[in-house]
Amino acid sequence: ACGLFSALGHSQLTNTPIKSTSHHFYTTPLPFSLFNPRMHFRMINEQQVEDITIEFFYRPHTITLLTCAVLSLMYFAFTRDDGNPDSNLWVGLILVISFFLIISVLAFPNGPFTRPHPAIWRIVFGLSVLYFLFLVFIIFLNWQQVKQLMYWLDPNLRYAKREADIMEYAVNCHVITWERILSHFDIFAFSHFWGWGMKALLIRSYGLCWSISITWELTELFFMHLLPNFAECWWDQVILDILLCNGGGIWLGMTVCRFLEMRTYHWASIKDIHTTTGKIKRAALQFTPASWTYVRWLDPKSSLQRVMGVYMFMIIWQLTELNTFFLKHIFVFPASHALSWCRILFIGIITAPTVRQYYAYLTDTQCKRVGTQCWVFGAIAFLEALACIKFGQDLFSKTQILYVILWLLCLAFITFLCLYGMVWYAENYGPREKVWSSL
Repeated sequence: ACGLFSALGHSQLTNTPIKSTSHHFYTTPLPFSLFNPRMHFRMINEQQVEDITIEFFYRPHTITLLTCAVLSLMYFAFTRDDGNPDSNLWVGLILVISFFLIISVLAFPNGPFTRPHPAIWRIVFGLSVLYFLFLVFIIFLNWQQVKQLMYWLDPNLRYAKREADIMEYAVNCHVITWERILSHFDIFAFSHFWGWGMKALLIRSYGLCWSISITWELTELFFMHLLPNFAECWWDQVILDILLCNGGGIWLGMTVCRFLEMRTYHWASIKDIHTTTGKIKRAALQFTPASWTYVRWLDPKSSLQRVMGVYMFMIIWQLTELNTFFLKHIFVFPASHALSWCRILFIGIITAPTVRQYYAYLTDTQCKRVGTQCWVFGAIAFLEALACIKFGQDLFSKTQILYVILWLLCLAFITFLCLYGMVWYAENYGPREKVWSSL
C-alpha cells in the first residue's frame, strides 16, 4: 500500500519543466508553443528522474547486472538436483520470469511515476506484460488443460468449491439484529473500505467515485442471475456497502487528496542533510508523493470525445470488477486463495499508472496516444473477459439478455447524470484557475 500510495501523487501533467539548484527544486514556466505531442507522450510514458538523492541508485549498472545474472544462472544450473521434474519446471519458470524482469528494468519505460524508484515501476510493467502473455496462452488451451495447469500450481484446487455452492445469500433479510450487522464487519468489509479509499486516491473525483459505486451495486443486481453471491439484503447493499464501506472509503481517500493538494513540496538531496535523523526521515519520505496534481476530469468546455472517454473509463472499470468475480466462479477458487487476492493486489498496483496515463491522454490535447501501461491494462481487461466467456459458456448460456440491456442503459443514464453534474458543478462552483505542481 505504501508503494502504491507513493506513486499516486506523482505529478505529470504540467507545463513547467524541472530546474535544479543545489538539489533544491523549483519550476519555471515554459511557453506552450515549445511543447509537441512526442514530448507530452514521453512525460506520461517515461518520466525522467532528476538527481535528487544518492547517485548510486540512479546510475546504470548494466555490466554488473549482467555478471550477477549469468553467475546466478550458472549456480542454479550446475549445483541443484534436477531429479524432480516438477521442481525443474518451477525453478525454470521462476528464472524465466526473473530474467524477463531484469530485461524490463533495462529496456521498459519508467511510466508516469518515479517514486519510490523508476525500476519498481518498470518491474510492474514487466509483470503486466507477463500476465498479458499468460492470458493469451490460456485462451488457446482447452478446459482440461486449464484445470491441469491450475492443479499443478496448487493441488488443493482439486477440492476447491465455490462459495455459492456452500453458502446462502440474501436469506431472512427481514431479520435485522445488531449481531447480524456486526458479523458483516470482517476482513472483507475492511478490504472493501480500504479498496475504495485507494480508488478515491486514484480517481480523485467525488462524482466519478460515487457513480462507479452506485453503478456497481446495480451491476450486482443485474448479474445476480449468473453469480449467486451478488445477492444481498437491501440493508447490506445500501447501508453497509454504499454508505459505510464505499462512502467512508471515498471520503477518506478524497480527504487525503485535498490535504496533499494543499501541501508545498520542496525536496533536498539526502547528501545535503547532515543529521542521521534527517537522513532517515528523508529516506522514509521517498515512499511519499513527490508532488500532487489537481485533477479535473470534465469542465464546461469539455469536448464530446472527452465525455465519451470518461464513459469508456467507467465501462472498463466495471468490466475489471466483474472479471474478479467471474474468474473465481468459473475457474473455481475461493476469494481467500492466493490466485484471487494476488490478482486483486496486482490489478490495483497497475491501475495507478494506468489512470494517470489515461487522464493525461483524455485531458491533454497535446497527448495524442495512450501510455504503454494503459494499453496493456486495457488488453488485460478484455482478455480476462474473453477467457471467462470461453470457459464459462455453460454459465453465460443462462444469461438473460434483457438484464444485460437494462444494465447497459442504467449505466449510460447514471454516467450521463454524473458527467452533467460534474460539468455543472465545475461551471458554477469549480476553481477558476489551478496551479499545477511538478517533479
